[in-house]
Amino acid sequence: MSRWLGYRSTTPKPIPPYATWFWSFVAAFCGLSVVQAVFNYSQYFLDRGVPGIIASCGASALLCFAAIDSPLAQPRSLVFGHFLSALVGICITKLFSLMPDEERFNSLRWLAASLSSSVAILVMQITQTMHPPAGATALLPAVDDAVWDLSWYYLPVVLLSSTLLLAVALLLNNIQRRYPMFWIAPAAEPVGLPHVHAK
Repeated sequence: MSRWLGYRSTTPKPIPPYATWFWSFVAAFCGLSVVQAVFNYSQYFLDRGVPGIIASCGASALLCFAAIDSPLAQPRSLVFGHFLSALVGICITKLFSLMPDEERFNSLRWLAASLSSSVAILVMQITQTMHPPAGATALLPAVDDAVWDLSWYYLPVVLLSSTLLLAVALLLNNIQRRYPMFWIAPAAEPVGLPHVHAK
């Protein structure tokens, strides 16, 4: 079981580039297909008007299946980066929607999008959950009507999407590679003893 959670007793040997390309393709295809299958064929989500996929998942697939060694692709960043950014995006866009008339709100949605993404970046920096695709997750409520119509339901949709991608990554990235490199934080480097020069 520990193998599928990224734990190894020894550092795995690098695999040939063509094997990395193969597994990146297979894992990305499977990960994005699983997410779309859940949202496109589940009557529960269809009844609620959930889009087939949140667009920022495509960028997450690149990180989580092709750049699996990157700190930006690790589970903490993937899941919490998306969730916190979705929360920021919904909150800020809802604040803008409190304007007296809908026409004025629509004319300033571009500003809500810019502010949402900027604040989300700041939040990810503070919480150490940097995940570049989450910048798009934050601005989607302001620029995508289908996402805006989800309202607060956007949060569980984003959380489920990132969790599904993580599950596929754990399964397929660990066949010949190793993922994740860490769950919460990188392992601390051992502190060596000071070198004493012989006289």
